[in-house]
Amino acid sequence: MRPSHISIIGAPLDLGAGRRGVDMGPSAVRVANLNARLEALGYEVEDLGNVPVRQAEATPQGHPHAKYLPQIAATCQLLATEVEGALDHGSMPVVLGGDHSVAAGTVAGVSLHFRKRGRKIGLIWLDAHADMNTPETSPSGNVHGMPLACIVGLDPPELSEIGGFTPKVAPANVAIVGLRDVDSFEKPHVRESGVRAFTMREIDERGLRAVMEDAIRLATTGTAGFHLSLDMDFVDPRDAPGVGTPVRGGATYREAHLAMEMICDSGAMLALEAVEVNPVIDEVNRTADLAVELIQSALGKRIL
Repeated sequence: MRPSHISIIGAPLDLGAGRRGVDMGPSAVRVANLNARLEALGYEVEDLGNVPVRQAEATPQGHPHAKYLPQIAATCQLLATEVEGALDHGSMPVVLGGDHSVAAGTVAGVSLHFRKRGRKIGLIWLDAHADMNTPETSPSGNVHGMPLACIVGLDPPELSEIGGFTPKVAPANVAIVGLRDVDSFEKPHVRESGVRAFTMREIDERGLRAVMEDAIRLATTGTAGFHLSLDMDFVDPRDAPGVGTPVRGGATYREAHLAMEMICDSGAMLALEAVEVNPVIDEVNRTADLAVELIQSALGKRIL
Protein backbone atom coordinates (compact mmCIF):
# COMPACT_ATOMS: atom_id res chain seq x y z
CA MET A 1 0.00 0.00 0.00
CA ARG A 2 1.28 3.44 -0.85
CA PRO A 3 1.68 6.01 1.94
CA SER A 4 -1.16 8.49 2.31
CA HIS A 5 1.03 11.39 3.47
CA ILE A 6 3.75 13.23 1.57
CA SER A 7 6.27 15.65 3.06
CA ILE A 8 7.73 18.12 0.57
CA ILE A 9 11.19 19.38 1.53
CA GLY A 10 13.03 22.05 -0.45
CA ALA A 11 16.82 22.00 -0.67
CA PRO A 12 17.70 25.17 -2.65
CA LEU A 13 21.40 24.42 -2.88
CA ASP A 14 23.53 25.53 -5.81
CA LEU A 15 26.94 25.55 -4.12
CA GLY A 16 27.76 22.20 -5.70
CA ALA A 17 27.18 23.28 -9.28
CA GLY A 18 29.30 25.24 -11.72
CA ARG A 19 26.32 27.06 -13.25
CA ARG A 20 24.18 29.14 -10.93
CA GLY A 21 20.38 28.99 -10.83
CA VAL A 22 19.36 25.59 -9.51
CA ASP A 23 18.80 27.16 -6.09
CA MET A 24 15.56 28.44 -7.63
CA GLY A 25 14.52 24.91 -8.62
CA PRO A 26 12.33 24.23 -5.56
CA SER A 27 10.42 27.46 -6.14
CA ALA A 28 9.95 26.66 -9.83
CA VAL A 29 8.56 23.20 -9.04
CA ARG A 30 6.21 24.64 -6.43
CA VAL A 31 5.09 27.32 -8.91
CA ALA A 32 4.25 24.44 -11.27
CA ASN A 33 1.59 23.54 -8.67
CA LEU A 34 3.23 20.42 -7.22
CA ASN A 35 1.32 20.45 -3.94
CA ALA A 36 -2.16 20.70 -5.47
CA ARG A 37 -1.35 18.19 -8.20
CA LEU A 38 -0.28 15.62 -5.60
CA GLU A 39 -3.34 16.35 -3.48
CA ALA A 40 -5.43 15.63 -6.59
CA LEU A 41 -3.98 12.09 -6.52
CA GLY A 42 -5.45 11.61 -3.04
CA TYR A 43 -2.42 12.37 -0.90
CA GLU A 44 -2.32 14.50 2.21
CA VAL A 45 0.53 16.90 1.46
CA GLU A 46 2.57 18.84 3.99
CA ASP A 47 5.15 21.33 2.72
CA LEU A 48 7.97 21.61 5.26
CA GLY A 49 9.58 24.55 3.47
CA ASN A 50 13.29 24.72 2.68
CA VAL A 51 16.35 23.64 4.64
CA PRO A 52 18.78 26.55 5.25
CA VAL A 53 21.48 27.08 2.63
CA ARG A 54 24.43 29.47 2.60
CA GLN A 55 24.72 31.91 -0.31
CA ALA A 56 27.81 31.59 -2.50
CA GLU A 57 28.41 35.35 -2.34
CA ALA A 58 28.51 35.22 1.46
CA THR A 59 30.81 32.26 2.00
CA PRO A 60 34.35 31.24 0.96
CA GLN A 61 34.76 28.76 -1.88
CA GLY A 62 37.34 26.77 0.04
CA HIS A 63 39.33 23.91 -1.47
CA PRO A 64 39.36 24.10 -5.30
CA HIS A 65 38.91 20.33 -5.64
CA ALA A 66 35.76 20.28 -3.46
CA LYS A 67 34.26 23.76 -3.57
CA TYR A 68 32.02 24.86 -0.67
CA LEU A 69 32.26 21.38 0.85
CA PRO A 70 31.70 22.39 4.53
CA GLN A 71 28.62 24.45 3.62
CA ILE A 72 27.21 21.66 1.43
CA ALA A 73 27.83 19.11 4.20
CA ALA A 74 26.01 21.33 6.72
CA THR A 75 22.95 21.58 4.46
CA CYS A 76 23.00 17.84 3.74
CA GLN A 77 23.11 17.08 7.47
CA LEU A 78 20.03 19.24 8.04
CA LEU A 79 18.30 17.62 5.06
CA ALA A 80 19.08 14.13 6.36
CA THR A 81 17.43 15.01 9.66
CA GLU A 82 14.31 16.34 7.90
CA VAL A 83 14.03 13.28 5.66
CA GLU A 84 14.51 10.84 8.51
CA GLY A 85 11.92 12.73 10.56
CA ALA A 86 9.35 12.55 7.77
CA LEU A 87 9.83 8.79 7.45
CA ASP A 88 9.66 8.38 11.23
CA HIS A 89 6.21 9.98 11.11
CA GLY A 90 4.99 7.68 8.35
CA SER A 91 5.26 10.23 5.55
CA MET A 92 7.02 9.84 2.21
CA PRO A 93 9.69 12.53 1.67
CA VAL A 94 9.68 14.33 -1.68
CA VAL A 95 12.84 16.44 -1.87
CA LEU A 96 13.18 19.30 -4.34
CA GLY A 97 16.70 20.35 -5.37
CA GLY A 98 18.92 22.23 -5.77
CA ASP A 99 21.93 20.60 -7.31
CA HIS A 100 22.50 16.87 -7.03
CA SER A 101 24.84 17.15 -4.05
CA VAL A 102 21.66 17.27 -1.92
CA ALA A 103 21.31 13.52 -2.56
CA ALA A 104 24.05 12.88 -0.02
CA GLY A 105 21.67 14.26 2.59
CA THR A 106 18.47 12.73 1.28
CA VAL A 107 19.88 9.23 1.00
CA ALA A 108 21.56 9.52 4.41
CA GLY A 109 18.18 10.29 5.98
CA VAL A 110 16.40 7.42 4.24
CA SER A 111 19.19 4.98 4.98
CA LEU A 112 19.41 6.00 8.64
CA HIS A 113 15.66 5.52 9.15
CA PHE A 114 15.77 1.95 7.86
CA ARG A 115 19.16 1.13 9.42
CA LYS A 116 17.64 1.76 12.85
CA ARG A 117 15.06 -0.90 11.95
CA GLY A 118 17.65 -3.42 10.77
CA ARG A 119 16.92 -2.90 7.07
CA LYS A 120 18.95 -1.85 4.04
CA ILE A 121 17.79 0.33 1.14
CA GLY A 122 18.40 0.34 -2.59
CA LEU A 123 18.89 3.29 -4.92
CA ILE A 124 17.77 4.07 -8.48
CA TRP A 125 19.75 6.99 -9.90
CA LEU A 126 18.24 8.46 -13.08
CA ASP A 127 20.93 10.71 -14.50
CA ALA A 128 23.02 11.57 -17.53
CA HIS A 129 26.03 11.56 -15.19
CA ALA A 130 27.45 9.00 -12.78
CA ASP A 131 28.21 11.61 -10.07
CA MET A 132 30.99 9.33 -8.84
CA ASN A 133 33.92 11.72 -8.87
CA THR A 134 35.96 12.32 -5.75
CA PRO A 135 38.01 15.45 -4.99
CA GLU A 136 41.03 13.61 -6.41
CA THR A 137 39.38 12.87 -9.78
CA SER A 138 37.00 15.80 -10.33
CA PRO A 139 38.08 18.08 -13.20
CA SER A 140 35.95 20.95 -11.85
CA GLY A 141 35.83 20.54 -8.07
CA ASN A 142 32.03 20.83 -8.23
CA VAL A 143 30.53 18.66 -5.51
CA HIS A 144 27.35 17.91 -7.48
CA GLY A 145 29.55 15.47 -9.42
CA MET A 146 30.38 13.52 -6.23
CA PRO A 147 27.22 12.51 -4.31
CA LEU A 148 26.88 8.93 -5.56
CA ALA A 149 30.53 8.31 -4.75
CA CYS A 150 29.80 9.45 -1.19
CA ILE A 151 26.65 7.32 -0.95
CA VAL A 152 28.58 4.12 -1.78
CA GLY A 153 31.41 4.96 0.62
CA LEU A 154 34.01 6.93 -1.33
CA ASP A 155 35.33 10.41 -0.54
CA PRO A 156 34.77 13.10 0.62
CA PRO A 157 34.09 11.85 4.18
CA GLU A 158 32.28 15.08 5.09
CA LEU A 159 29.40 13.72 2.98
CA SER A 160 29.96 9.96 3.01
CA GLU A 161 29.95 9.80 6.83
CA ILE A 162 26.78 11.81 7.52
CA GLY A 163 24.91 9.92 10.23
CA GLY A 164 28.09 8.17 11.37
CA PHE A 165 28.09 5.20 8.98
CA THR A 166 29.12 4.35 5.45
CA PRO A 167 28.16 3.24 2.84
CA LYS A 168 24.59 4.47 2.86
CA VAL A 169 23.66 1.99 0.13
CA ALA A 170 25.51 -1.18 -0.84
CA PRO A 171 26.85 -0.75 -4.38
CA ALA A 172 25.17 -4.00 -5.45
CA ASN A 173 21.79 -2.33 -4.75
CA VAL A 174 22.53 0.80 -6.83
CA ALA A 175 21.35 1.20 -10.43
CA ILE A 176 22.31 4.21 -12.55
CA VAL A 177 19.95 4.60 -15.52
CA GLY A 178 20.48 6.92 -18.49
CA LEU A 179 24.25 7.34 -18.20
CA ARG A 180 25.87 9.11 -21.14
CA ASP A 181 28.49 11.57 -19.85
CA VAL A 182 31.29 10.28 -17.58
CA ASP A 183 34.59 12.01 -16.80
CA SER A 184 37.70 10.05 -17.79
CA PHE A 185 39.12 9.66 -14.26
CA GLU A 186 35.63 8.91 -12.91
CA LYS A 187 35.14 5.85 -15.10
CA PRO A 188 37.19 3.47 -12.88
CA HIS A 189 34.99 4.38 -9.90
CA VAL A 190 31.90 3.37 -11.89
CA ARG A 191 33.46 0.19 -13.25
CA GLU A 192 35.06 -1.00 -9.99
CA SER A 193 32.55 0.12 -7.35
CA GLY A 194 29.99 -2.64 -7.91
CA VAL A 195 27.15 -0.30 -8.94
CA ARG A 196 25.23 -1.26 -12.08
CA ALA A 197 25.30 1.44 -14.74
CA PHE A 198 22.75 1.25 -17.57
CA THR A 199 23.99 3.55 -20.32
CA MET A 200 21.86 5.14 -23.01
CA ARG A 201 23.36 2.64 -25.46
CA GLU A 202 21.93 -0.18 -23.38
CA ILE A 203 18.55 1.56 -23.31
CA ASP A 204 18.75 1.96 -27.10
CA GLU A 205 19.60 -1.72 -27.59
CA ARG A 206 17.33 -3.36 -25.00
CA GLY A 207 14.56 -0.81 -24.48
CA LEU A 208 13.77 1.12 -21.34
CA ARG A 209 11.28 -1.43 -20.03
CA ALA A 210 13.90 -4.20 -19.82
CA VAL A 211 16.44 -1.84 -18.27
CA MET A 212 14.01 -0.59 -15.62
CA GLU A 213 12.99 -4.15 -14.76
CA ASP A 214 16.64 -4.94 -14.05
CA ALA A 215 17.19 -1.69 -12.14
CA ILE A 216 14.18 -2.30 -9.89
CA ARG A 217 15.27 -5.89 -9.26
CA LEU A 218 18.77 -4.79 -8.26
CA ALA A 219 17.46 -2.04 -5.98
CA THR A 220 14.96 -4.31 -4.22
CA THR A 221 17.04 -7.47 -3.72
CA GLY A 222 17.43 -7.87 0.04
CA THR A 223 16.25 -4.32 0.78
CA ALA A 224 13.25 -2.59 2.31
CA GLY A 225 12.78 -0.79 -1.02
CA PHE A 226 14.60 1.98 -2.83
CA HIS A 227 15.11 5.72 -2.94
CA LEU A 228 14.57 7.34 -6.34
CA SER A 229 16.97 10.13 -7.27
CA LEU A 230 15.79 11.90 -10.42
CA ASP A 231 18.18 14.34 -12.03
CA MET A 232 16.14 16.14 -14.66
CA ASP A 233 19.05 15.87 -17.11
CA PHE A 234 18.06 12.19 -17.38
CA VAL A 235 15.54 13.56 -19.89
CA ASP A 236 16.73 14.84 -23.26
CA PRO A 237 17.22 18.64 -23.35
CA ARG A 238 14.54 18.92 -26.05
CA ASP A 239 11.99 18.11 -23.34
CA ALA A 240 13.92 19.38 -20.31
CA PRO A 241 16.04 22.37 -21.38
CA GLY A 242 16.24 24.00 -17.95
CA VAL A 243 18.72 21.74 -16.18
CA GLY A 244 22.07 22.34 -14.51
CA THR A 245 24.16 20.28 -16.96
CA PRO A 246 22.23 19.35 -20.11
CA VAL A 247 23.49 16.47 -22.27
CA ARG A 248 21.99 15.53 -25.63
CA GLY A 249 20.67 12.04 -26.24
CA GLY A 250 18.65 11.48 -23.09
CA ALA A 251 15.39 9.76 -22.34
CA THR A 252 12.37 10.89 -24.31
CA TYR A 253 9.27 12.35 -22.69
CA ARG A 254 7.44 9.02 -22.84
CA GLU A 255 10.46 6.96 -21.74
CA ALA A 256 10.76 9.16 -18.66
CA HIS A 257 7.10 8.64 -17.82
CA LEU A 258 7.42 4.89 -18.40
CA ALA A 259 10.33 4.76 -15.93
CA MET A 260 8.22 6.57 -13.33
CA GLU A 261 5.17 4.40 -13.96
CA MET A 262 7.22 1.22 -13.57
CA ILE A 263 8.72 2.56 -10.36
CA CYS A 264 5.22 3.19 -9.05
CA ASP A 265 4.05 -0.26 -10.14
CA SER A 266 6.89 -1.84 -8.17
CA GLY A 267 5.40 -0.58 -4.90
CA ALA A 268 8.94 -0.35 -3.53
CA MET A 269 9.75 3.38 -3.65
CA LEU A 270 10.52 4.72 -0.17
CA ALA A 271 11.34 8.35 -1.00
CA LEU A 272 12.16 10.46 -4.02
CA GLU A 273 13.94 13.61 -5.02
CA ALA A 274 13.94 15.72 -8.19
CA VAL A 275 17.03 17.85 -8.69
CA GLU A 276 18.90 20.18 -11.07
CA VAL A 277 15.91 22.21 -12.32
CA ASN A 278 17.40 25.53 -13.41
CA PRO A 279 14.75 28.19 -14.16
CA VAL A 280 17.43 30.64 -15.36
CA ILE A 281 17.88 28.69 -18.58
CA ASP A 282 14.41 27.12 -18.77
CA GLU A 283 11.60 27.99 -21.20
CA VAL A 284 8.40 29.23 -19.48
CA ASN A 285 9.03 26.82 -16.57
CA ARG A 286 8.42 23.73 -18.70
CA THR A 287 11.24 21.71 -17.11
CA ALA A 288 9.75 22.30 -13.66
CA ASP A 289 6.33 21.38 -15.03
CA LEU A 290 7.77 18.15 -16.44
CA ALA A 291 9.37 17.43 -13.05
CA VAL A 292 5.92 17.67 -11.47
CA GLU A 293 4.44 15.38 -14.14
CA LEU A 294 7.14 12.78 -13.50
CA ILE A 295 6.70 12.98 -9.73
CA GLN A 296 2.98 12.46 -10.29
CA SER A 297 3.64 9.38 -12.42
CA ALA A 298 5.97 7.96 -9.78
CA LEU A 299 3.26 8.52 -7.18
CA GLY A 300 0.40 6.91 -9.03
CA LYS A 301 -0.98 9.09 -11.82
CA ARG A 302 -2.16 6.98 -14.73
CA ILE A 303 -3.58 7.63 -18.17
CA LEU A 304 -6.65 5.49 -17.35
